[in-house]
Amino acid sequence: MAMEVIAIGTGTAIPSARRGAPCLLVRVGGAQVLFDCGAGSLRTLAGLGVSPLAITHLYFTHLHPDHTGDLVPLLFALRNPDWRREAPLRVTGPVGFLSFFGHLEAAYGHWVAPSSYELAVDEWAGGIRAFGAWQLRAAPVRHLAHSLAYRVEAEGRAVAFTGDTDYCASIVELARGADLLVSECSFPEGMKVEGHLTPSLAGRIAAEAGCPRLLLTHFYPPCDATEILEPCRQVFAGEVQVAEDGTRVVLD
Repeated sequence: MAMEVIAIGTGTAIPSARRGAPCLLVRVGGAQVLFDCGAGSLRTLAGLGVSPLAITHLYFTHLHPDHTGDLVPLLFALRNPDWRREAPLRVTGPVGFLSFFGHLEAAYGHWVAPSSYELAVDEWAGGIRAFGAWQLRAAPVRHLAHSLAYRVEAEGRAVAFTGDTDYCASIVELARGADLLVSECSFPEGMKVEGHLTPSLAGRIAAEAGCPRLLLTHFYPPCDATEILEPCRQVFAGEVQVAEDGTRVVLD
């Protein structure tokens, strides 16, 4: 079964003309799964021909504003009579998400309530969920207290997504043997920040996990002014690519 991975937003909390806030789309087994939904994600999706009506699942890696900014606009759009949604939508986040969502409901009231579809909201500490032809794994990583990384699997194919993380054993294990690792790469070498990765650390994770392909994303502005592929290639012998908004990778 083919999987398509599309980088929707490859930036961070810093506004950028080049990169939107974090968002990743995975198409698998008839599902369209969003991971994070930062500000501007809906506009980029529309530019790529992806309607919010087509999204079946939304999973958040953590609750920083740059990863959650378009959640309220998404739910508000789905109330519009011209965008009448009938299919259910599942929205999941890490531990603490139910409280987070409850505050959104308190602030926005009926503006975020479903009017024509079933909205399933829950939180997840990690594990495995099966969805017929595909399954999803989640594991805690080193960023915030309950941050998650994800792995999508279908018929022998797998893609792993780090979310925001520092180097840790759990992300290496989650990514082990995946056909593609989509990894954050927040800062260049020499500018390491706790809770985030540099090119060499992203490459180290891919190498230790035995992933043949690595797609780098989540770039703060210094990354766009610096050579980031070479430090990664010094520790990772596989294929590595710098994602742009709209970059597509097909696993077939």
